[in-house]
Amino acid sequence: MALVASIGIAGQFCFSPSAHAAKDVALVSGAFRRSIPVKEIEHLAKSGEPIGLLKNLLSLSGQDPADVAKLLNQKIDLPLVLTSRLVSTRIGDAIIKRVAKIIYPIYTPQATVSVPAIRAGVVNGLQLEEGGLTAVSFLKAYPNDVMAVNLPALFAVIDKAQSIAGLVKFFSDSPLDGLKDGSKP
Repeated sequence: MALVASIGIAGQFCFSPSAHAAKDVALVSGAFRRSIPVKEIEHLAKSGEPIGLLKNLLSLSGQDPADVAKLLNQKIDLPLVLTSRLVSTRIGDAIIKRVAKIIYPIYTPQATVSVPAIRAGVVNGLQLEEGGLTAVSFLKAYPNDVMAVNLPALFAVIDKAQSIAGLVKFFSDSPLDGLKDGSKP
C-alpha cells in the first residue's frame, strides 16, 4: 500500500506539469513573510514592466526591472533526459537537498517533501520550456501552491559565492603574479 501511495505522489509531482503550479512565491525571513503572485513575476518576465507588490519591492530595493526580467528569462540549457536522470542520483540528491534549504513548499520544508517538489519543478519545467529551464518555467511547474524562499539562507549562499569569487580574483590578480613567470614581485 505504501508503494502505491508513493507512486501516486511521484506521479502527481512528475507527470502532470500543468496540474499543479506555484501561485505565489513567499519571501520568508523569520516571522516576516511577503507573497508575490507568480502572475506578477510572469508579467515582468514577458513585458519588462513590474506590477503590484513586485513593483513596490523592486522600487524599494533599487533593482532595475529590465535586469530582473532578463534574469527571469535567462534560459539554462539542460537536456531533459540527462537532467531527469541526474536529479535522481546521489549527487543530484545532494545538490537538491542544499537547494531545498533555500526553496521549499511553504508549510512543509522537510526534505521528504521539498526534494521531490524541486525535482518535479526542474523536470516538468524542462518540458514546458523547450531547450532549457527558466525561472518562470520552474515556477509554473513547481508542484505546490506557495513556494517559500528562505531569504537568510539565500543571502548566505550569495555571500559565499561572492567571497569565493573574491578569493579567486584576489589570487588571480595578486602579487603572486610574479610567481607565474618566475620573476620577483
